[in-house]
Amino acid sequence: MKTMGDRATLLETGRVDTDRVELRRADEGTDTATAEDEARHRHAAEEGDTESMSVLGALLLRRGDLDGAEPYLRAATAEGDRAAANNLGVLLHQRGYADEAAGWWRIAAVAGSAAAAHALGRHFRERGDEPAAEYWLRQSAEHGHALGAYALADLLEHHGDVGAERWLRAAAEQGHREAAYRLARLLDRRAGTPTGGGPAADVANRRGITWDTDPRMLRTSSAAPGEKPPALEAEQWYRQAAARGHRRAALHLGVILEARGELKEAGRWYLTSAKDGEPRAACALGFLLRDAGDEESAAVWWLRAAQEGDGNAANALGAQHAARGEQQTAERWYRAALDAGDINGAYNLGLLCAAQGRTAQAEQWYRRAAYAGHREAANALAILLLQGGDASGAEPWFSKAAEAGSVDAAFNLGILHAGRGEDRAALEWYERAAAAGHTEAALQVGIALLRDGDEREAEAHLRRAAGGGSAEGAFRLGMLLDARQPPSGPPALGESVDEKSECEEWYERAAEQGHRRAQVRVGMLAAGRGDMAGAAKWYREAAEAGSLGGAFNLGLLLAREGRESEAQLWWTRAAHAGHGRAALRLALLAARRGELGEGERWCVRAVELGPAEVAERAARLRDALHQELTA
Repeated sequence: MKTMGDRATLLETGRVDTDRVELRRADEGTDTATAEDEARHRHAAEEGDTESMSVLGALLLRRGDLDGAEPYLRAATAEGDRAAANNLGVLLHQRGYADEAAGWWRIAAVAGSAAAAHALGRHFRERGDEPAAEYWLRQSAEHGHALGAYALADLLEHHGDVGAERWLRAAAEQGHREAAYRLARLLDRRAGTPTGGGPAADVANRRGITWDTDPRMLRTSSAAPGEKPPALEAEQWYRQAAARGHRRAALHLGVILEARGELKEAGRWYLTSAKDGEPRAACALGFLLRDAGDEESAAVWWLRAAQEGDGNAANALGAQHAARGEQQTAERWYRAALDAGDINGAYNLGLLCAAQGRTAQAEQWYRRAAYAGHREAANALAILLLQGGDASGAEPWFSKAAEAGSVDAAFNLGILHAGRGEDRAALEWYERAAAAGHTEAALQVGIALLRDGDEREAEAHLRRAAGGGSAEGAFRLGMLLDARQPPSGPPALGESVDEKSECEEWYERAAEQGHRRAQVRVGMLAAGRGDMAGAAKWYREAAEAGSLGGAFNLGLLLAREGRESEAQLWWTRAAHAGHGRAALRLALLAARRGELGEGERWCVRAVELGPAEVAERAARLRDALHQELTA
């Protein structure tokens, strides 16, 4: 046999995959040959041309004609053609003669065939001989073979070897799409996203996408100065893999783009991935369409994903039908989600039953989800038990949910302890919930700190509560800031009387959310600036919402404008509801009109209601009216 060399490198093996072989042309840029090419090579091969025998054997092998290919490949191999030796190994491997195939791959690999070295490395790995596998895969990778580099990286990752990244990168740079995807996943972990947090994690969580983390992925440090940030580089590799048809890379790229607000492009990648058969992408596309207001199209993609076993899509369909009042259909989809392994299905079934008043069934579903580790189900179960009077049974579930990260459960534990008078324990849970962004918990912490005299920390928590939309938090923050202001006096020369303080801005924010005490306070501040129209507006809003102070102050404003009849209506409403000052005003109004008996009756009411100074004035007026009546 002649020495194997570089004279003919027509066809090399690729990765031994599920179909055991991947072929690649080395002398021509296409994977198909014309009939004319085949006839030319066949004629030359019959004449004894080694290169044509190798080429013809490769063409027949690619076509699946093993019987026709074998004699040509054996003949070319006998003449020292290393590509033929490599492909003969492929043919024998396909026939099931793995050991004989390995012998020919070794001959070709020693002669410098990177593809044969790759195939030989895969052979040894399948046999469990990892040292030999690493040796031959490294030979293949160092000769620039993409499949060899990828296989070497996979082997090194299995052992936790940091050298894996180098070979993943080498394979990815040569266009290997799975290497590009796995390199992106590795960089994602380095960046801490999406599994470690950030906008992409938020999107993935909202969409119910579990990022398929390979436990072999390496944990490495962040980028060195001057290097591209890992998250940015990860996106680049996701994009390259996705462009080459990798459906999971397309899904991940869609998540990254959606997190960045680039919804149109995100939708395109979700669509690409979904069409390639990725159910999670179909589900994510459904959510994107739902958020855009296209419920009908969203349902189409959810249905497609649910039929392929995506539990999150089944839950989404259930929620859609539940919102339409189609309870039976919703229940069917929630059960489908549960059957697909999505425990959210059990939680949603609990919510559905609870909304229908089926408490016993709701409890059963909540328990099933809670025992499986669903923290919100544990919180919901605890609430259900608490409503049923079982506080001792509720507390462990609240604790379990809170320890698992449920902010609502931590807040509910605070309420539970506060109800028992255990203020210190309540504050600890409120603080925990507040630290996680719970608005009402921040309010409760602020109130507790104010009670303890710690105004600085109280202000910080009240600002969080107010900034989170709490009307009570905004009002109490306004009160805190208001108390620090010096007493107001006449405006200085040139000072604008319309200027509002920060406390008034917080009062207004609370007032706009319907907080009655804040509305009264904003009205008073407006009146102090001479803005009577603004004061009347806020007093009226508060009064119509049931505020006694608002009704009383609105009456004062109307009386000053000479509209006593309308003022009397508001004072009467406030006095009947228990406002002493309003009762005294009605007594004075009746006395001025000479309605002494009416005035005396309102004086009696004012004395009953107080406060002390009002009761004292009302008593004097009552005595005076009584004397007039009995004179």
